[in-house]
Amino acid sequence: MVKLIHTLADHGDDVNCCAFSSSLLATCSLDKTIRLYSLSDFTELPHSPLKFHTYAVHCCCFSPSGHVLASCSTDGTTVLWNTQNGETLAVMEQPTGSPVRVCQFSPDSTCLVSGAADGTVVLWNAQSYKLYRCGSVKDGSLVACAFSPNGNLFVTGSSCGDLTVWDDKMRCLHSEKAHDLGITCCDFSSQPVTDGEHGLQFFRLASCGQDCQIKIWVVSFTHVLGFELKYKSTLNGHCAPVLACAFSHNGQMLVSGSVDKSVIIYDTNTESILHTLTQHTRYVTSCAFAPSTPLLATGSMDKTVNIWQFDLETPCQARSMEDQVKFTEDWSEEDVSVWLCAQGLSDLVAIFKMNNIDGRELLNLTKESLADDLKIESLGLRSKVLRKIEELRTKVKTLSSGIPDEFLCPITRELMKDPVIASDGYSYEKEAMENWISKKKRTSPMTNLVLPSVVLTPNRTLKMAISRWLETHQK
Repeated sequence: MVKLIHTLADHGDDVNCCAFSSSLLATCSLDKTIRLYSLSDFTELPHSPLKFHTYAVHCCCFSPSGHVLASCSTDGTTVLWNTQNGETLAVMEQPTGSPVRVCQFSPDSTCLVSGAADGTVVLWNAQSYKLYRCGSVKDGSLVACAFSPNGNLFVTGSSCGDLTVWDDKMRCLHSEKAHDLGITCCDFSSQPVTDGEHGLQFFRLASCGQDCQIKIWVVSFTHVLGFELKYKSTLNGHCAPVLACAFSHNGQMLVSGSVDKSVIIYDTNTESILHTLTQHTRYVTSCAFAPSTPLLATGSMDKTVNIWQFDLETPCQARSMEDQVKFTEDWSEEDVSVWLCAQGLSDLVAIFKMNNIDGRELLNLTKESLADDLKIESLGLRSKVLRKIEELRTKVKTLSSGIPDEFLCPITRELMKDPVIASDGYSYEKEAMENWISKKKRTSPMTNLVLPSVVLTPNRTLKMAISRWLETHQK
C-alpha cells in the first residue's frame, strides 16, 4: 500500500524535478529556485530556497554522498551547491551557452554530465569543476541522462528519440532510435540481475517518451563487445506522454509520471502495475524514490510535490517482508536502517549505524543498552524502540512457528482470534479490519480496490479450524 503523507506547495510555478539524498529532498522549478527539505519532518532548510539561476531550473541531482547538489537551467549554467549551508561551490557554463536540460553525477562523484538543448553533452571534473570532455548528438535536444551503476558508461536521451551510449572518455559507443516521438527520461536500476542460464550479470535501463510508452532495456558487459544494449519489453498503462521514470533503490519497483496526470508504480520482476496514483491535477513531471527510506516523491505542473510512503505493514509488501522478518538475525546494518525508517524512527539511523547494530544486535537490545550504550536519552523514545523490537520478536516467533498462512490476519500477520470475512472475499481479524475501515480506508488491504461494502461477516468455519489447530499444537 502507498499513502500520501505530505504535500509541498512552496514553488510559484511548475515543478520540473525532485531528487533525494539519504537525508534531504531537493526540488526545482520554472520559478528559477531550488528548495531543500529535511526528510525527518519535511520542513524547508533555513538556507532554502537556493537562488542563482536567472531562468527556469530544469533538473537537480545530489552527489552520492549527498554533500553536493547540482542544478541546471535555461540560463546555460550548471551550478554546484553545498547542501549543508546553501553556498555556491561552482558555476559551470555550457561551452555553447545553450540551455542545460539535464545533469547527473557519476556513481563515484568524480564526474558530472550536463546535456543541453543544442545536443551538446559535457563531462565535467566534479572536483576541479573543469571541463573534461565534450561531445554532441546528431539531432535534437539532450533531455535525459543516466550513469550505469558501475560508472563505466552513461546513456543520454534526446528529443528526437535516440538513446546514445557513451563511455567514461566521452566516446560514443552506440546510438539507436528508442521512442519515435522523443525521449523524456531514462534511469538505470542500481541492482544487477543475474542471467540464470549463463550466470552473467546485467543491468536494467528504463526509458520513457512522448509515445506514451516505457521501454525496458538490458545492458550487459561482455569481454568481446565491451557492452551490449538489448530491448527487453514495453510497459503500458499511461494514455498520454510519459515524462518521468525512476527505479527504486532495491530495483524491485519502477515509477512513472505522465501528461495524463497519473503516477504508475510497476513491479519490475512481473512488469505488472502495483499502484496508480491520481492526486496531481496537472502533468506529472518528475518521480524519485528515496535511497534508504520507503518514500516516493512526485512533482507536477500543479506546482506541488507529493510525498508518498510505502506502508511495509500492509499486504502490498507484507509477503516480501515476511521472508525478511524470518531471517531478522541475518539483517545487515542497512536492513536495520530501512526497518527503523519504516517504524518512524529515522532519527535513530545514524546512532544505530555508529554502533554497528545489525539484525542480531537489534533483537538483543534492552532498555539498559539503549540508555547506556546507545545514549538514547528520551524515555519515551526508548520505550517506542523497545515496543517495536518486541513486535518484531513476536513476528519472528510467529513466522518460525509453522502456523498455516491462512490462519494469519493479512493486516497484522498474527494468528486470528475472531476472523471475519470482508466484502473482498478475504478473512481478517475483526478488530484489525474495523480499525482499517474506521481510518476511512474503503479499499481492500489485499487488492487495493474499493470495498463494495463495509459489512463484516463472522467466519465461524475458520475460527473452528484455528481452535482445532491450537488444541493440537499447544499440548
